[in-house]
Amino acid sequence: MANIESRKVRYTTDGIEMVGYLAWDADLEGPRPGVIVVHEWWGANDYVQRRADRLAELGYAGFAIDLYGEGRIAADPDEAGTLMNGLTNDLPTLRARFRAALDRLRADPVADGSRTAAIGYCMGGGIVLHMACHGAALNAVASFHGALPLATAGLESVARPTARLAVYHGEADEFVTMDDAQAFRAALEDVGADLLFVLLPGATHGFTNPLATERGEKFGLPLRYSALADSASWDHMQLVLREAFA
Repeated sequence: MANIESRKVRYTTDGIEMVGYLAWDADLEGPRPGVIVVHEWWGANDYVQRRADRLAELGYAGFAIDLYGEGRIAADPDEAGTLMNGLTNDLPTLRARFRAALDRLRADPVADGSRTAAIGYCMGGGIVLHMACHGAALNAVASFHGALPLATAGLESVARPTARLAVYHGEADEFVTMDDAQAFRAALEDVGADLLFVLLPGATHGFTNPLATERGEKFGLPLRYSALADSASWDHMQLVLREAFA
């Protein structure tokens, strides 16, 4: 049984305080690979913190980062959309905030700064892919029901990412269509990216989040949780991380 400890991590970029959440297994000695977790459009809430805890149980330093600043969390889709658009419409700021979080993780004594990865959900999935396509030095990147068009947004040409990329996409996703997925795959395959694209039959947007079905019904959005797709994608990601950090 892992002995998980955690703490809030506060750091500043562009004069804005970011509130991250770092988790690790205190029974393990020495620094261990660090894995950033990037949130959905809702913000850095309990969901991504639990994912950081689960990464800690696997022997990593899980760092759920805050890209909105000041720990802001949206209460409804309108607020979430405003926060997300404010971030994704300013890609230089988005990249600067991600890099600040990565630098903070690498500087932490519980993490091995030479071995880092990033995973993300929905908006966060597109962001980790975008950072990989924009030259971030990461061993691996995993996107779960990610905003795939964001991966190559603002890039005149896509450079071959150094990271191994794992993309878990729901076949029934109405937000990120199969046309979007095919365009993403073509762009990455054209540059010879090390890409594992896993298509999950029947899965919709939000398939990893147990609150997705409830939120979908409440706000009239095509969201649904799938325990099978969640488990299968998480198990596959573990193999990707293990190989990337070997």
